[in-house]
Amino acid sequence: CRVVLAGATCSVRSRPQRTTSPARRSAFARSFAGPPRFALPAMGTGKPEVGNKLKRAEMAFKDKTSKKKEKKERQIERRKEAEALGSEAPPKQLPKSLDTMREYDETVVAPGDDEVMGEDAMDEFAEHFAGTNAENKTLITTGRYTCPEIMNLVNELLDLMPHAEYRKRGNSELKPIIEGATERGYTMMMVITSKSKKATGLWVVKLPVGPTAHFRMTSVRLRKQIRNHGRPTSHRPELVLNNFSTRLGHRVGRLFGSLFPHDPQFHGRRVVTLHNQRDFIFLRHHRYMFSETGERAYLQELGPRITLRLKSLQLGTFDTTNGLYEWHHKPDMDTSRRRFFL
Repeated sequence: CRVVLAGATCSVRSRPQRTTSPARRSAFARSFAGPPRFALPAMGTGKPEVGNKLKRAEMAFKDKTSKKKEKKERQIERRKEAEALGSEAPPKQLPKSLDTMREYDETVVAPGDDEVMGEDAMDEFAEHFAGTNAENKTLITTGRYTCPEIMNLVNELLDLMPHAEYRKRGNSELKPIIEGATERGYTMMMVITSKSKKATGLWVVKLPVGPTAHFRMTSVRLRKQIRNHGRPTSHRPELVLNNFSTRLGHRVGRLFGSLFPHDPQFHGRRVVTLHNQRDFIFLRHHRYMFSETGERAYLQELGPRITLRLKSLQLGTFDTTNGLYEWHHKPDMDTSRRRFFL
């Protein structure tokens, strides 16, 4: 084409249009023919695909129900077979889990171990469990800056532990507080640390000579967040320590045992449970309840619910600079999911 511009003439060559040969077009079309390259997998092996979502859910529910029924029938058959064989019955099979497949730990305490019993008679908690010291008193405090959410947790801990008192910390350091608490006759001290108005840590100190344990605190639920909760009474609760099987776990269990009186009032029906599972310590607070006829018993939760995990156990009272640690958690310890320390 020719373009005329103000007395000047120039030629502009147009770009030829590209064309695709018929053979190339047919090859391109064949690439999209047939089944898709990335097809979604079927719901189950050997089962037809169902396009209707409600129908798929119904089929999945029926399949799950039938498998559950078959499993129950197999259990009944094994039970009848075991009763028929009597003492010759095969041993009961244990499910495979992280607890049953845990790595061997040579520090696991056997029942009636004379060495452990001798250590218990001379450790820092011996006077409490022997009943020779005065009644235990626990001092509870928080970080320098507290909030209503943390104070609600403190109030429920005061209801949980008898002879516990709260004192505001202010700007004081922990070492002078520990010295003053020892002079005033306190036997235990608890410090709750927080971040962003949430409780994140718990320090438990045995007065006057230690040890000091540091726990990470998670999954805190107060009484008002628990459905059908009850109100605790002033009776001394019964303490249940479960699954603290190693030397370290045994020592941590005795530290928790020092927080509660050694002579519970069973007619109050209060029970505090500290259950260790895979190094997570679950704190629960219940009351035994009975039906009107007395034929059925159940538990009423009183709160709070707390999950703890041990971070360190230190000799002596609180000293993060020059203190000696009996045990301190390090990242290189978490090399196996089947290794537990408590």
